[in-house]
Amino acid sequence: MLANIHVKNMALIKEADISLGKGLNILSGETGAGKSILLGSIAVALGLQNFKGFAREDADYALSELVFVIENEEQRQALLELEIPVEDGEVIISRRLSKGRTTSKINGETVPVSMVRKAGTLLIDIHGQHENQSLLHIRKHLELLDDFAGEKLALAKEKYNARYQEYGELKKELDQAQLDNATRAKEMDFLSFEIGEIEEAALQKGEDEALEDDYKRLANGKEILESVLEAHQLCASDGASEAIGRALRSLASVSEYDSDLKALYDQLMDVDSLLNDFNREISGYADELDVDEETLKKTEERLDLINHLKTKYGDTIEKIQAYCEEKKQRFAVLENYEGYLAERKSRFAACKKQLQKEAENLTVIRKEAAQRFTEQVKQALMDLNFLDVQFELDFRLLEDYMVSGQDEVCFMISTNPGQPLRPVQDTASGGELSRIMLAVKSVMADQEKVETLIFDEIDSGISGRTAQMVSEKLALIAGNHQVICITHLAQIAAMADVHFMIEKKVIENETQTSIRQLDEKESIDELARILGGAKITQMVLDSAKEMRQLAKNARGHGFQNEPE
Repeated sequence: MLANIHVKNMALIKEADISLGKGLNILSGETGAGKSILLGSIAVALGLQNFKGFAREDADYALSELVFVIENEEQRQALLELEIPVEDGEVIISRRLSKGRTTSKINGETVPVSMVRKAGTLLIDIHGQHENQSLLHIRKHLELLDDFAGEKLALAKEKYNARYQEYGELKKELDQAQLDNATRAKEMDFLSFEIGEIEEAALQKGEDEALEDDYKRLANGKEILESVLEAHQLCASDGASEAIGRALRSLASVSEYDSDLKALYDQLMDVDSLLNDFNREISGYADELDVDEETLKKTEERLDLINHLKTKYGDTIEKIQAYCEEKKQRFAVLENYEGYLAERKSRFAACKKQLQKEAENLTVIRKEAAQRFTEQVKQALMDLNFLDVQFELDFRLLEDYMVSGQDEVCFMISTNPGQPLRPVQDTASGGELSRIMLAVKSVMADQEKVETLIFDEIDSGISGRTAQMVSEKLALIAGNHQVICITHLAQIAAMADVHFMIEKKVIENETQTSIRQLDEKESIDELARILGGAKITQMVLDSAKEMRQLAKNARGHGFQNEPE
């Protein structure tokens, strides 16, 4: 569950530290107090929103940090699969904006924001007004059914998706293989030209590097020869050799008297020997040096050819040769085109047949799940004051294979006796959409690994008995999950296990939002404010006390987690 929210320098919140409890956590406050800032901060921490519009411009940094307590073993294992360790039963997710740079962390380790999003989907489900609107999009209906169908469908979808990917690849290959004779002949001519051009060059591995060395030597042959001859003349002259000879003769008669001097004499002997070797080798180099213009021209032409091929077929000789092999294979395919096409058609047909079986299996599993889903959603809708509701799922088989299969599913509803079933997106009002989505969420809550659910705008467009029934449904979900709900309705706030007040105040000429946990008396006072507005009479206060007591009786317990 979400145990703690720490927010700093986010919009009107300078700093807030909120410890949440199990069960139903209610956040209430006057319109404009900043309730959306708190939800926005959670979304920022989970990588679902960026800091734009939230971070205070007058602060050095902005921070949103969430502490989750992991008690569910299945959830723990799912996190470990993402290589997220659960340290001391906790996972800490934070995002910080400083000097225009955003840093995301899990348990103190910097991670990509994509990892934060993946972790968030396992830990929390945020249900805002936009999600109610998602019911207006028919693709959402299939997603919800698939989530309800659970692991059996998930495994079947894995098999289908593997086959679907193969189907797509084979279809692409087959489409590309469909050539008329003229097109095929034209391609074969072009391939023949490319293959011929490369093979005629008879490239050798490493040839280009050797040619580059030869070209540098040949292009600078005259300069090299002049320098070599000058060096040979200087080293082979009588002066150098005679000087070393005189030095050797001077040391020869006395070197036997001192071992150190003998070592120096030996070194000079080596120098004399090296000089003689050098003179012989440099003389041979000069004799063999080829500065022939014809050789230079041929080397240059060969290099030009290789570089021309590199610009067309690959930047190394190895890549050019690999390109040639690839084109030879393509040429062989086109030579035996009829056989190649028949083989592709056979593979595609076999894959399509198997894909059809996998798609039909998805449909069977979905229809089995749909029976349970419709019964449970219908009951949940009745619990939410849809007294004569009819609810069904309409299946339509698509002509093409999609990544989700061949099924299109539409939620069909009738909220009044005698009215025909119609698509929910064509009939439901804003308030009805909220209740329908709540009904679906209540049915799916036990299916999901997510332990924490956040509801915002769930009370949109409802009042009276309907509001009471929505509050009871939220309390029911909170029996097995942590629920965080922002509300403007007293009926929902009265059900709180933990109640928070969000207030906007002016402090030192600056507007700030603060969040504090209410005790029992303060919670009743807040209920009275919601019921009566700015002026709270004794009658309104008595009504708030009665509403709170009725909520306690309905839930079978009193107020939890009061601050000390």
